[in-house]
Amino acid sequence: MSRSKPTAAAILLCAVLGAVPGCSGRAPEIPRLRWYAFDEPSGAFEQAARRCADASQGRYRIELAPLPTSADQQREQLVRRLSAGDPDIDIIGMDVIWTAEFAAAGWVLPWDGTAADQARAGRLASAIESASYRQGLWAAPFTTNTQLLWYRTDRVARPPATWNEMIEMAERLGESGTIQAQGERYEGLTVFFVSLLASAGGTVLAPDSRSVSLADTPTRRALDVMRALARSPAADPALPTAREDQARLAFEAGDSSFMINYTYVWPSAQANAPAVARHMGWARWPAVIAGQPSRVTLGGINLGVSAHSRHPALAFEAANCIAAEPNQRLAATRGGLPPTIAALYDDAQIRQTFPFADLLRETLRDAVQRPQTPFYADVSLAISHTLHPMRDIDPIGDSTRLREAVRRALQSEGLL
Repeated sequence: MSRSKPTAAAILLCAVLGAVPGCSGRAPEIPRLRWYAFDEPSGAFEQAARRCADASQGRYRIELAPLPTSADQQREQLVRRLSAGDPDIDIIGMDVIWTAEFAAAGWVLPWDGTAADQARAGRLASAIESASYRQGLWAAPFTTNTQLLWYRTDRVARPPATWNEMIEMAERLGESGTIQAQGERYEGLTVFFVSLLASAGGTVLAPDSRSVSLADTPTRRALDVMRALARSPAADPALPTAREDQARLAFEAGDSSFMINYTYVWPSAQANAPAVARHMGWARWPAVIAGQPSRVTLGGINLGVSAHSRHPALAFEAANCIAAEPNQRLAATRGGLPPTIAALYDDAQIRQTFPFADLLRETLRDAVQRPQTPFYADVSLAISHTLHPMRDIDPIGDSTRLREAVRRALQSEGLL
């Protein structure tokens, strides 16, 4: 059966609307979703993006847009773009500390219905809390992390249970007993304080997240530990300028017996310092109060959907795909990023990658959030500026100074 010839009017219409399917004869362009995330070096994020695009059967493709290495620069770039309404951003690899700020500013869309149910399914409660703000879910929990205590099993018969015990053990070991921690004036110092404060039974903010807590007794206990560490001969002289990587490198050099750091130090030591790795043990972060388990600050990346996305429905679908079990396993085994799905800690591949999986899951279940406020960046600066350098901390005077600095940060009165 022959086709009828197009009319002159139809030909003219197609000439004007040549991009319309059926006129040009070309298939419609596949929607492109731009996923902004830190530049993950293992390729796990790239592979997850390809997997999800393939699973969509041509309904979308995902393009990674790498963010700077520095967390501060990542936030700065995203804040500028999102506040300007940039439609190029679809999915955001959100640091857990950005949830309240991005939600309050209207830069990310809330998760509800089936998408929210999928994002919460099987996740650790602490990971869900990190993606939540004011009873709403604002991102899909993807990867998580927290610090552990790493120590030399050839020098230490058993890991210390408390900070005071660790400092005493390190001092007895002499030159080889050095403790590695994060003491530079940056986010890591805030993390250190928040973990100590929570372990002492305190919080930075009141339950309403709008006012300051910092109760006297737990705050002073946390500050006592910070000063004791910094003034101990077991502290690395470079403590005031030490970040996570400086601590890792110093431990790998072999002259330290204790280190507070994230899980990435385990594969790093195996690759870069096998002689150290052979004698590398792990334990729960030391307690502040004997007999009371430590509570350590949570880290990680969650997946938010930009309020300015041209394809929000597809972005929600793709984000849930990226955060699904196969890609969490991939990010863990290939990229060393711990999963937020609780059951994966029983997975054979995960346990091979993280032989400390049970300890990590236990620590994550008890993990504490950093202050959940839209003014978190200012609050963090207030804490790190007040408490640096640690050796100069006055637990009584700085408790008062810290409360005032955080109060001003919450009221946007400027910093220090």
